[in-house]
Amino acid sequence: METYEELRENIGQELGVSDWVLIDQSRIDAFADCTGDRQWIHVDPERAKRRSPFRTTVAHGFLTLSLIGALVQEIGVVPDNTLAAFNYGLDKVRFVSPVKVGSRVRMRTVLMSMDDKGPGQYLLKAENTIEIEGEDKPALVAETLVMLYEKRKKVTA
Repeated sequence: METYEELRENIGQELGVSDWVLIDQSRIDAFADCTGDRQWIHVDPERAKRRSPFRTTVAHGFLTLSLIGALVQEIGVVPDNTLAAFNYGLDKVRFVSPVKVGSRVRMRTVLMSMDDKGPGQYLLKAENTIEIEGEDKPALVAETLVMLYEKRKKVTA
C-alpha cells in the first residue's frame, strides 16, 4: 500500500497472499527453545512417529500464529508513510488444523476495518488465514489488531 486513503478503499477486500514458508524441524526446535515449550509432540520425531495421531511432529500453534507479523510485512499492508506499527491485540484466534513438520504455509489477509483513533492514528483489524499447502482446512484464522501511526508533514509558518 502506498497511502492510508488507498488502504481505506480496501476495507472488506483481500490485501494479499504471502509466499510459502517451510515449517521444518529446526524452526519448530528453535521456537521450543525460545518459549520453553518442549512437549514431545513438537520436538521428539521418534516418539511422535509412534504415539502421535499425526505420526510426525507438529508445529506449536503459537509458532504458526507468530508468523503473522513477518508475513503481513511481506504482503505489504502497511502504507509507505507509516512512522510506526504496533500489535494492538487479537480479537479471535482459531487453531483449525495442525501444521505437520515439512509442511509449507502461507497467509491470506483481508482488511476488516480501519478506525481513526486520532490525528494520524489508525486501528486496523484484519482477518489472517494461514493456509497449509495441499490441505483443505487452514492451520489457523486470526483477527489481528494493529495500531498505525502516520508520518505527519511538519507545517512551517
